[in-house]
Amino acid sequence: MNLKFARACLGAAGVALVACSSGMDDLERRVGEVKSRKSQQIEPIPQIKQFESFAYEPAGRRDPFQQVQPDPDSRVANGPRPDLDRSREPLEDFPLDALRMQGIIETRKAVFALVEAPDGVIHRVSVGNHMGQNYGEIKAIAEAEIKLAEIIPDGFGGWVSRPATLALAE
Repeated sequence: MNLKFARACLGAAGVALVACSSGMDDLERRVGEVKSRKSQQIEPIPQIKQFESFAYEPAGRRDPFQQVQPDPDSRVANGPRPDLDRSREPLEDFPLDALRMQGIIETRKAVFALVEAPDGVIHRVSVGNHMGQNYGEIKAIAEAEIKLAEIIPDGFGGWVSRPATLALAE
């Protein structure tokens, strides 16, 4: 029985070798086709432009790394400034457009506005409170809006006050 099994294995191995050798003809033919193709011209590598250096001549110019002190008589020194020493209020952590006015509460002594922060917490604010990231101070509270005065940088080292409003959410 072992002899028959050995002969069967040898026969199967011979058939497998014959099958493998026939696959090489296709491969050799394909390699021949690829090699017989005409080669195409390859574009040349683009030339790198020569770097032009720049020499900084400091004669007559201010040192760009030295801080400029504002003139005490200028608008920068006398204009509006945010109070950086006061404690920040919770609504100053959010931009003004992320806050939502939900309503007002009127008492005999004061008017309060209800403002919802993006985290879902509703805050009660009154005139003089601050909100928004531009040092916005509440100046007036009406039924449909809160009027603020924001202090923003003017780009020249100073500050500018601008009005802003927060309308009642619908």
